[in-house]
Amino acid sequence: MLNLASQNVRDTASKIELYTSKLSAELQDMREAVYPPAARKTFARTFSTLDLVRLLKVPESTLRQLTIEGKGPLPERAENNRRTYTVEQVKELRSFLAALRPDDAEDLLPYRRKGEKLQVIATANFKGGSSKTTTSIHLAHFLGLQGYRVLCLDLDPQASMTSLFGIQPEFDLGENETAYAAIRYDNERRSLADVIRPTYFPGVDLVPGNLELMDFEFDTPSYLTQKNRDDLGLFFERLSNALARVEDRYDIVILDTPPSLGYSTLAALYAATSLIVTVHPAMLDVASCNQFLIMISDLSDVLGQFGARFEHDFFRFLLTRVNPNDGPQKYMSGVMRRLFGGDVLVSEALESTAIAGAAVAKKTLYELEAGEVGREALKRAIESADRVNFEILSLVHTVWGRSA
Repeated sequence: MLNLASQNVRDTASKIELYTSKLSAELQDMREAVYPPAARKTFARTFSTLDLVRLLKVPESTLRQLTIEGKGPLPERAENNRRTYTVEQVKELRSFLAALRPDDAEDLLPYRRKGEKLQVIATANFKGGSSKTTTSIHLAHFLGLQGYRVLCLDLDPQASMTSLFGIQPEFDLGENETAYAAIRYDNERRSLADVIRPTYFPGVDLVPGNLELMDFEFDTPSYLTQKNRDDLGLFFERLSNALARVEDRYDIVILDTPPSLGYSTLAALYAATSLIVTVHPAMLDVASCNQFLIMISDLSDVLGQFGARFEHDFFRFLLTRVNPNDGPQKYMSGVMRRLFGGDVLVSEALESTAIAGAAVAKKTLYELEAGEVGREALKRAIESADRVNFEILSLVHTVWGRSA
């Protein structure tokens, strides 16, 4: 019986190895079919003049006059003869208009100003499927379009955020190219600056993730038993200290955490200046969120013995995948708002076929082009995402002492 059991274990391990090999190859083929020939993702969507009026808050007449005079980035002409701009040109136009209109420069280039501290926003929850990654990457793209300098850190070994940025973790990343490289304990450690990658989205950089991140969970207990400490400190301090060395390059950092409360999640919670807990308003999800909060509370007491304190500029719950016509969801949303009051974001992330369609194409709503999903569904989904992201940005501005 023992030999048979051992054989079954070996058979299962062999099957898993075979299946992951097959699935990885299939995913690679799918990726290359979507992004040939170099298999690298680009930002294909273009922006109309009306889009720029909303984004840059400049009159359409100003943009038209610039084109007539041949100044600034020159748009292409669509089939209907309307002017269209690439996402790179949107960024160029911000800088050009800021130099042309100094009084509006701070609005066009809304970078952190003197005395405004780096905002590190962590999205977290114990339960997978709460839309942490969806929330994180939509916030990142939104902030990039608004003109901010954004750094995304994928701390989840499953690396969904990394994949959405067009990087396939098992093929496109070598050893020591994730956040683990910057917080590891041995002499193979690299600076965080060395593992930051520019993305196809102007203004948004990425520290990718893959299964290598699990090594931090395995290494930490051993390190805690040692007496010697390096310059990054204990496990909960390492990410914060690593970020401090690149903070002058960014306005906002977004941490996409794993669906667990391991050492890397605790390091993210400690490094974060602000925390967004994503919750689907269903009974099991809210109950799971409660367990997550209990664990944070208990662990914060334990870590307090090491000097760790979870202090955040703002802490908010975000209701996700909300169906406003679902009675039980409406009830649970009401419970959350009754219990937590103003700590629940007013805006909700609505469930949408547009988000599902975007995920299939490995895009965010802000990347979708006309015709990829239903027009009305896309419009409603973007309006929902914008409301959530503008509310989060308003909280950041309040921390910075800026007016709305």
